[in-house]
Amino acid sequence: MSLPKLVLVASLVAASHAGAQSAPAPATSGTTVIVPANGEVRHANDMAWVTFAVEEFDKDKQAAAARVNRKMKEGTEIVRRADPQAELKTQGYYTYPVYAEPPVPPLPASRSPGRPVPNGWRVGQYLEVKTTSLAGLPRTAAAAQKVLQINGVHFGLAPATEKMLDERRIAETYRNLNERIVSIARAMGRQPSDAVIDTVDFEGSGNYGGRPEMQSAMVAGARMKAADDAMPEPSFEPGETTLQMRLVGKVKFK
Repeated sequence: MSLPKLVLVASLVAASHAGAQSAPAPATSGTTVIVPANGEVRHANDMAWVTFAVEEFDKDKQAAAARVNRKMKEGTEIVRRADPQAELKTQGYYTYPVYAEPPVPPLPASRSPGRPVPNGWRVGQYLEVKTTSLAGLPRTAAAAQKVLQINGVHFGLAPATEKMLDERRIAETYRNLNERIVSIARAMGRQPSDAVIDTVDFEGSGNYGGRPEMQSAMVAGARMKAADDAMPEPSFEPGETTLQMRLVGKVKFK
């Protein structure tokens, strides 16, 4: 290629680069931006829900019910003495027949099978205990297990704690919104002061919103038989609860 042609090509390339560099950025005045934000707080669980149960089987329905009533009354009194501040609620009283297994072979077609006769009855009841005395929970549970069995244990937050965390969660989520608005403004070549928050949806319920708050709590459960001897205390790890919030902000740039 001759020298004049090389000079011409170089000039054209330089001109194209200069034009690309000097091209103005897209105008952002009046732009509306949808900004999602998230907040999260954690706290050690300070409340426990323990479900105790008693169940009896007997050929005599009344005998089974009598033992259940006696054990539930005794177990309730034990829990009240061990944890006077606990909230107690009995629930789920049930009685149902138990039939022999395997079933009796079918009778000839000429004979009527009649109604099946139960060979016993199963009777039971549940006791729900709600307490904030987590330090004394193993001792209370061990005492109650002398007559009742543990059907399940759930740990969470006391109402006052959850209210306090909700205030912190809102503050953390709004702080995250402000941080993201600043980052978006800089990416658009604008000043954060040019952004005006038009709408804040703390529930994320708009068409642009995501899932609402989520709560994750550790759950522990155990089933143990009662013993006549001294019952060793069970081990519990209350864990912690994480509260999350998602909000969506609608931001306009001047």
